[in-house]
Amino acid sequence: MLWTRMELPCWCLLLLSCLQSLSAHNDFFTSIGQMTDLLYTEKDLVTSLKDYIRAEENKLARVKRWADKLDSLTATATQDPEGFLGHPVNAFKLMKRLNTEWGDLESLVLSDTTDGFISNLTIQRQYFPTEEDQTGAAKALLRLQDTYMLDANTISTGDLPGVKHKSQMTVEDCYELGKIAYSDADYYHTELWMAQALKQLDEGEESTIDKVTVLDYLSYAIYQQGEIERALDYTLRLLELEPEHQRAKGNVKYFEFQLEKQKKAAEEKAQEQEERGKRDTTEKKKKKKSKNTFSLIPERKKYEMLCRGEGLRMTPRRQSRLFCRYFDNNRHPRFVLAPVKQQDEWDRPYIVRYLDIISDAEIEKIKQLAKPRLRRATISNPVTGVLETAPYRISKSAWLTGYEDPVIERINERIEDITGLEMDTAEELQVANYGVGGQYEPHFDFGRKDEPDAFKELGTGNRIATWLFYMSDVTAGGATVFPDVGAAVWPKKGTAVFWYNLFASGEGDYSTRHAACPVLVGNKWVSNKWIHERGQEWRRPCGLNETE
Repeated sequence: MLWTRMELPCWCLLLLSCLQSLSAHNDFFTSIGQMTDLLYTEKDLVTSLKDYIRAEENKLARVKRWADKLDSLTATATQDPEGFLGHPVNAFKLMKRLNTEWGDLESLVLSDTTDGFISNLTIQRQYFPTEEDQTGAAKALLRLQDTYMLDANTISTGDLPGVKHKSQMTVEDCYELGKIAYSDADYYHTELWMAQALKQLDEGEESTIDKVTVLDYLSYAIYQQGEIERALDYTLRLLELEPEHQRAKGNVKYFEFQLEKQKKAAEEKAQEQEERGKRDTTEKKKKKKSKNTFSLIPERKKYEMLCRGEGLRMTPRRQSRLFCRYFDNNRHPRFVLAPVKQQDEWDRPYIVRYLDIISDAEIEKIKQLAKPRLRRATISNPVTGVLETAPYRISKSAWLTGYEDPVIERINERIEDITGLEMDTAEELQVANYGVGGQYEPHFDFGRKDEPDAFKELGTGNRIATWLFYMSDVTAGGATVFPDVGAAVWPKKGTAVFWYNLFASGEGDYSTRHAACPVLVGNKWVSNKWIHERGQEWRRPCGLNETE
């Protein structure tokens, strides 16, 4: 007991650094960077658990040694009780054992070795992820499944592109995903994940979840999608396993009734068509489908296609106009001897990338400054103007000012020297880390005409341009895409991309609508600088044409 009681302060000291970083944060699933703290927390808990197991094993070993000794002794003594007790030492030791030693054994058995482990667990539990985190991480998997067109088996086996640490999902994991989808009335994903759970059960995986439970969810999800015949098949399979399942018995009758109804309706419809002749069929054949072009595809579809590396391809003629160059910004003194590497990424809107523009040391410093301050990223409600979280922006961000550290000031000066734009009226450097399936769906950086008060409180006008640093490589996913024009820019550590959000006339360039694709595998860190209109009057003079 003394050892256990003294262990708690040591654990408190070991955990202090983790708990300080965790205490002010929630929404763990929105930032991979902050989720890493949870791994160290779990590691500490495992160490504490092992200490508890060792203490229990030591206690059991002592009890076992006592039992073995007495087993041998009593076996000998009971063969000749009177003869055994005729020895005065044996008689004394029997009195002593029953009066004292059995009491000591009782105290040993009743001693509680859980204090250290339970205390550590209690301290840390208040900083554990919540139900919201678990649900958020589950929905992220569903989002990745849709965006990157992955089947449930691919995700369950952990067979994702470029993974270093392959991890497989159990039946319980698949079942949990299906249940979360079910609670949102998302029957499409409920079917996919309950079917995967059933597949793994059929393959012989041991689980606390039984086939009857899975089949119950699966048949209902399929029924809700209008496939009554398949729903009936799964319900009948359920009844083979549990013939007295009351809900399944009722569902069979209902499904059979609905199928009969559908059959009659189909027969009546066929009869009507036969009476009318083949007029409708002929008319349909005459209607030719128009050729599907990228511009006619819904934005959501375009966004997902671009995230997968599909979609619009530039014509060779347009591609031939994109160049790489050494850029000195009209012989700026800083770049005369060391020009920066500039690469054209897209022509309309004009997007350029700067290579080797931020060092690894600068990146680590920015991350070090930002990590303790990371908070769930927000969006401005277009109606109320209030900042709020949104399911289409899964990341955490922090703001860093130039006076906090020389590195931030140096980076601000570098952006000004390269772009030629005033930084005094720009917003602070925003650092963002994306979470599980982290993304930011299509949006504009600038304020539109229907948002006249978008940046009123700043008093610096609209966002004229965006500068975006990539501070990590991303194994799979995580591209910055522009759905309206078909552009996709892929993260590359140490580079930055730049584009104007406004034309020289001050009108918004709607082709700059962009999105951050979900991170499939890896950890995405970016930082960006939103540059505003005020202070640019002589640096970027107004144009006379609205769209020049």
